Parts: sequence; C-alpha cells; structure tokens
Amino acid sequence: MAFEGLTDRLQKALTGLKRKGKVTEADLRDSLREIRLALLDADVNYTVVKEFIRNVRDKANGAKVLEGLNPAQQIVSIVNDEMVAMMGEEAVSLNKAPKIPTVIMMVGLQGAGKTTTAGKLAKKLKDEQDARPLMIAADVYRPAAIEQLKTLGAQIDVPVFDQGVDVDPREIVRAGMALAREQKNDYVFIDAAGRLQIDEALMQELADIKAIAQPDEIMLVVDAMTGQNATETAQGFNERLGLTGITLTKLDGDTRGGAALSIRAVTGTPIKFVGQGEKLTDLDVFYPDRMASRILGMGDILTLIEKTQKEYDEKQAQATMEKMKENSFDFNDFLTQMEQVQNMGPMEDLIKMIPGMANNPALKNVKIDPKDMAHLKAIVYSMTPAERENPDLLTPSRRRRLAAGAGRPIVEVNRMIKQFNEMKKMMSSVLNGNMAGMEQMMGAMGMGGQGAGSGMQGKMANFAMKQMARRVKKSKRKRRK
Repeated sequence: MAFEGLTDRLQKALTGLKRKGKVTEADLRDSLREIRLALLDADVNYTVVKEFIRNVRDKANGAKVLEGLNPAQQIVSIVNDEMVAMMGEEAVSLNKAPKIPTVIMMVGLQGAGKTTTAGKLAKKLKDEQDARPLMIAADVYRPAAIEQLKTLGAQIDVPVFDQGVDVDPREIVRAGMALAREQKNDYVFIDAAGRLQIDEALMQELADIKAIAQPDEIMLVVDAMTGQNATETAQGFNERLGLTGITLTKLDGDTRGGAALSIRAVTGTPIKFVGQGEKLTDLDVFYPDRMASRILGMGDILTLIEKTQKEYDEKQAQATMEKMKENSFDFNDFLTQMEQVQNMGPMEDLIKMIPGMANNPALKNVKIDPKDMAHLKAIVYSMTPAERENPDLLTPSRRRRLAAGAGRPIVEVNRMIKQFNEMKKMMSSVLNGNMAGMEQMMGAMGMGGQGAGSGMQGKMANFAMKQMARRVKKSKRKRRK
C-alpha cells in the first residue's frame, strides 16, 4: 500500500519528542530533520519539502501544547494541517458544463492507466448520477487502446465511438462530439493519445483536440509509482494544455507516494481522484484531509464509513446491530458480514483506516490471506442450519465433524468458535453502553484502555478521533452556511 514507508519514518521522527510544556527549537531539530529526510525519500519535491519544514517549524516552535496533547501530538497536529494545505485543503469535484454535454478530455503518458480511468470515471458517474456518458476512442496509435476502451464500455454498458486507426484523431473527436450532441449524452470522455514521454507532436495534437472539443475538464492521469517524474509530467501537460484536474493511479502499488504530496503544490492543479485497484469500482474522490490522516498513521474512518455504506444494506445493518445488542448474533449473520467485508477490499487496508490501527505493532506488515477467509467460510458452511443459528450446540464431537467437513484442523475450528463468542460478547457489551467492554475491546486492539497502558498507540488513537471529530464539526458548519 502507498505511503507505508513514509508513515513509518514519520512515526519514528515524532515519537522521540520529549514531554515538555512547550515545543522548543531543540525538541524540533532532530524530528524535523527526520521528517525532511522521510519526505525527500518518498519523492516529494525538494522545494515543497523546504517550504513544508519551514512552515511546521514556524508554527510549532514555542507553541503551547493543546489540552490533553503532549508535544509529539501537538506537532502531529501541525504536520497534519500542513499536509492538508499542501494537498489542497478540500476535495474538488469535476467541472460541469452549464448545458450538456460535459466534456472530459483524458490525457497522460502511456502506461499511466488513462484508458482504464476513463472507464472507471464513466461507471462512477453512471452509477452515482444515472448519467448517460459516451466514450470517444481517439488514441489511434495504440490499437490495443481502442479495443481496451470498447471492452470497458461493454462491461459498464457505456457506448464507445470509434472510427478505427486510419482516421485522424481530430476528425474522430469532431464526429464523436456531433454524435454526443445528437444523442444528448450528458458526459463525453475523450480518450486521447499518450506517449512514452512528452513530445511536440503529441502536444500539438492534444491542443488541436482541445480546440475542437472545448473540454470542461482536462484530466491528467498520472502513475503515482513514477515519483518525481509524475510532478514533471504534470508540469509539462499543464503548461501546454491548462489542466483542470489530476487522477493519481496505482496508489495500491509499491509506491513512495511523494507525487500526491507535491503535485498540487507544484502545479496548482487539484488532485480529484485516486485509483487504488484494478476493479472498475476502484476509483475514489481525493480528500486531502483523509490522505494526510492515512500518511500520518491516524486512519481514515470517513472513507471506511463510505465503503461500508456502499456495501451494506441499511435495514440489514440495523437488524444486525439489534442482534448484536441482544447477543443473538449467529453464524448466518457472521457469514453475511464476512462476505460484505470482503467486497470492501483487502482486510489489511480496511484495518489501517481505523484510527490507531495503522501504528499498531501487532498489525505491522499484516497480510490477511484471502484463503483464510475461505477457510472460515468452509467451516461455517459445514454447520447444520441449527448449528449456525445456535452456536451453543457445537459440542466437541460436532466440532470434529466440522473440521472433517471443511478439511481444516480441529484447533482452527476451536479457535474460530472461541473468537466468534468473544467478539459476540464484546460487541453486545459495547452496544449496550458498557464502557468496560469498550476498554476491553480497545485494549485488545492496542488502542488504549487496559490493554495498551499509556503508550503512544493509545494517545495517537485518541488524538486521531479528536481530529476526526473536529473535521466533522467543520464540515457541518460549512453545510449550514
């Protein structure tokens, strides 16, 4: 996952601060040096890093510690705010034309994921706004691009206009735009040509297409794994075309993530979307505050909530909550929850969105094998309907039968049933307002309470929750205005 190395380095830099009433220059020196090196190693632009460190130093030096926060947490707050400012403060939506169609011109170098992103964005608009998009295949230099776009169009039920590889891209765009106006499509995606690198011929062609289509959005698709080259690419396209938005792809890959931190500061162009997977649903709105929280290891609870809302039926979720409160949650419910969680993405990524979990040593480098989930399902599928509804029926002899039916060791069956029962009791306790149950659960997760003592993990988790509450209040105030 992106930013893991940066998160580790930043955490090490911040945990060495001394407990003092004020954050002095002496306290800051070593930690800011490590923060600077961490950002540079993550491929953040040098000029951006220099300004970032200066701003943090100016705000942190001599600042009074906020109530309940130690100096390390005070600097985390300042670093967090500076990261949010660097990445653009708030999410920026797609530009929209006053009348249809809204034209989105997709540009970028080959291999960045431009064609796939066009399909993902078209699907997102179709699903969320009931839009009727049309995609225009204008990349005639890479025949596979046309076929790829047509395949994507078939998968998401979006029409693709193409005239093969023997027609000038300018004429294809002109004809495609005429068709979109005739069909009254509300969005048009132009999948323009890319190159291995920026050259004059490419830029002239793109400038001509821009003049013909008059796009409302010129979206640059950048591979986050290219590091500082991503920023240089954005600068090149922006100077010639005047970009309106950027989509960062491959943020789920082995990337240091510096492009996300510096591309907005260098170009002034907002990052609007991020791609974090190969599925056509793996395209998310870019929220600077959420990204900063993830980079600092404070989780991303709002994105986790949104993912949950997409996958969970509200009535079913309410029914499950009631069953948990009544302590009647059974293995049928467990199976349903497991399947819905799997649809939300890799478990290790979801865990790290929970405040305090990204920094938990017990979860460091955790990789949850999808086969493990399959094994759990196999055990549940081996149960009779009565056993699923009443786990108390699972005597030792029945457990041996489950192990044989699922092809799993008996110890694995016993462990799963024990964990299920503990989770069931804990959730019932928490949902019925028993704070001891909450402390027990947080302690088990290393987030504070009885199990975590007074370590940095619990404090960071508490601080993350305070930060999140502050943002939610701020969002509510803006909506009221």
